[in-house]
Amino acid sequence: MFSYEDYREILRLIRESGRQATYEEALHRDEFIIMRHDVEYSVDRAFELSKVEESMDFRSTFFFQWTNNSYNILSRRNRDILTEMHERGQYIGLHFALNGMTDMDLVRSRIIQEMDMLSNMLGFEVKWFSIHRPSPDVLAADIRIPGLINAYQDEFFSFDPKATPESKLDVKYMSDANHIWRYGYPDAATIASHRKIQILAHPFAWTRQGYDNENNFRTLIDEKYAEMIDSIDGECKDFNRYRDRFEASPSELRGRAETGKQG
Repeated sequence: MFSYEDYREILRLIRESGRQATYEEALHRDEFIIMRHDVEYSVDRAFELSKVEESMDFRSTFFFQWTNNSYNILSRRNRDILTEMHERGQYIGLHFALNGMTDMDLVRSRIIQEMDMLSNMLGFEVKWFSIHRPSPDVLAADIRIPGLINAYQDEFFSFDPKATPESKLDVKYMSDANHIWRYGYPDAATIASHRKIQILAHPFAWTRQGYDNENNFRTLIDEKYAEMIDSIDGECKDFNRYRDRFEASPSELRGRAETGKQG
């Protein structure tokens, strides 16, 4: 359910519906399907998913965080990736983390600040934002900022704190949060039965192989481990003499330990 082939099938259904739309386009349509991505752990997986979309002549919006312990969007490598995604036609937005903020005026000012910073650092305009793990109060506030687009504003998201997969809402919202589809799956029947749809697909969940939840996390951790090895090697000239001692991934080391226990 989370392989690139599965994702291509979702894209195929959206394209066949003729309702694929950007946020700006959706503002002026009675029917639309918006695809969006909140990038939680891996810029690399976001980049790979964007290539899958490109192979289907499909574009969507990828939202990246400033305050994320798993990746640094200011690193030269990640800035190059975001720039390349933008140049390939993908839309780049801000995934805003509340980090405990509850004052709506402060939330608005911080969103503007972070979006201005992101635009300045990347060298192109960023005008879309989504909110990381939005609280009911934030969703109910329907945050509007002139010149910017909120992925959760009323035109794209119907807020109902008691919503279920069966709820009849103006906008059908589906999300694969935590590697589990929430509020339905974007199959042919679901797409055909709703005029307005927003789909949130988290790039970390999707791989060529389509792992289950546990193995997806294992491979993600292995990838981040390899990224750390390369980062240290690129910065510290003395690390090379030790590198071969660290080449085994966490999964490989765990497997060796389990084999040793069995023996």
